[in-house]
Amino acid sequence: MNGVALGISADANIVDHDIFVKANMATPELPALEQLFRALADDTRLRILGLLSAGEVCVCNIHGALNLPQPAVSRHLAYLRKSGLAAARRDGLWMHYRLEMPSDPASAKVLKAALEAIGSAPAAGSDRKKLSRLVSIPLRVLSDAATNCCKP
Repeated sequence: MNGVALGISADANIVDHDIFVKANMATPELPALEQLFRALADDTRLRILGLLSAGEVCVCNIHGALNLPQPAVSRHLAYLRKSGLAAARRDGLWMHYRLEMPSDPASAKVLKAALEAIGSAPAAGSDRKKLSRLVSIPLRVLSDAATNCCKP
């Protein structure tokens, strides 16, 4: 089919180009929220945030609980760090990660809502069970910590 048969004018590319440029232009009031939503747009990162909501976790335990390769987990953790949602500390060879709440009130509110939703998902419970076995912390303690991570 050609553009004429579809009713598209010759300058459709120009119009599409203008829309594309406008859709991808940064606006001053949205960068923090945009970065947050991009970080939340991946199921692996959501699962990691679900584990971090219970407290600081070593990367070795995150990849063990999620049954994912360590390089993949590290890549997602780096993304969360760059997004300001995770903080890290080194202990010898291992990195330990913890949840970091955004300073922007709107972003913090969205993250709290996302963590609440993640906490009620069946996959989060399964991930916490695996983490509980790996770190020898009772599941109830992990679940309580995750539930209360964002309470004022």
